[in-house]
Amino acid sequence: MPVNVAVVGAAGAVGREVVRLLEERDFPVGRLLLMATARTAGQTLTFRGRPQLIQPVSTDLFESVDLAFFAVPADVSRALAPEAVKRGAVVVDKSTAFREDPDVPLVVPEVNAGALAGHPGIVASPNCSTIQLVLPLRALEDLSPLRRVIVSTYQSVSGTGREAVEELRRQSAEVLQGLPVRPEVYPHPIAFNVLPHIDAFEADGYTREEMKLVNETRKILGRPDLALSATTVRVPVEVGHSEAVWVETEDPVGPDEAREAMARMPGIVVQDDPAGAVYPLPRSAAGRDEVFVGRVRRDLSSDRGLVFWVVADNLRKGAATNAVQIAELLVGRGPGG
Repeated sequence: MPVNVAVVGAAGAVGREVVRLLEERDFPVGRLLLMATARTAGQTLTFRGRPQLIQPVSTDLFESVDLAFFAVPADVSRALAPEAVKRGAVVVDKSTAFREDPDVPLVVPEVNAGALAGHPGIVASPNCSTIQLVLPLRALEDLSPLRRVIVSTYQSVSGTGREAVEELRRQSAEVLQGLPVRPEVYPHPIAFNVLPHIDAFEADGYTREEMKLVNETRKILGRPDLALSATTVRVPVEVGHSEAVWVETEDPVGPDEAREAMARMPGIVVQDDPAGAVYPLPRSAAGRDEVFVGRVRRDLSSDRGLVFWVVADNLRKGAATNAVQIAELLVGRGPGG
C-alpha cells in the first residue's frame, strides 16, 4: 500500500541519504514531500527519475503525510514533530529531541524492534556511534550478561555535516601546500589531526556525545544499570565511524564464540583475519549498510574480557538506513523487506 512520505531536512547530508535509500530499498512511497528551512529550501533532489522541489517547512504540509522522517536539529524536531503527529503522521526522528523520553522508543531494528509496540506517534533513531555499538553488544549479551563496556570512538567529519567535509578537504590542501590552516567548523584544525572533543563538554569533563553513547546504549539494551564509559574523538576521515570496544561479561566468552555470535547477528559482517590484514576499515564500510566487526581478541587485563573493533558508515546505518529500516517495520515490511 502506498505511503505518503515527508523528509524534513531534505537538503542536509542525512536527509539526502534518506531520499536516496527510499528509492534504493524500493520503499512504497506514494507521494514524496521534501521540506527544509528557508535557508536551504528551493533546491531540488531527484527521486525515481523526477526532480523534487524542497519546500520551506510548514505544519500545514503534514496534513496528507503518513510517515515523516526528521533529519533536523533537536529544537526543530521538538517544535514540529508533535505537529506532524497531530495531523496523522508517524515521525521517525534522527535528532536528540526524544531519545531519552521514556515514552518514545529508541530503536535499532536488529536489536530491539519490539520497542516499537505502542509508540506514541514518534520513534527516535539513535546517535550514529550508538547504533554500530549496540549490534555487537546485543550479540554478546545473548551469550552472557554484560558487566562493563568501555568504548573509544574515532568519528568521521561527515557526522558534523557537509561544511566539516569541505573544511577537511580545504585544510588538507592548505597543509600540503604549506599554507596557514584556518579552522572554522571545529575549534582546531582537523586535517592531519585528532580532536578528543565532540559536542559540548559537561561539568564532569565528559562531552554530550559521550553521554549520548552511554544513555542511549543503556536504553536500547534495556540495561539502565550497565557500567559504560566512553571517549569520543573526531578524526580526519570523511565517512565512517570506528570504535575500539572493551567488554566484560558475567561468564567468560572466548573470541571464537564471540565471532560466531556476531556473525549470526543480522546486520553484522565479521572481518577478522589480522594475519591477512583483514579487519574493518571506514573506506570499505562507506556506502554499506552493515556494521563491520573485527580484531576480536581476549582482554589481557581481565579473564572475562574481550576487545574488538567496530566500523560503520555513519550516514547510512548510523543515520539514514536505520531510520528507513524503522519505517519498513512501521509499514509492516520488515527491515529491507
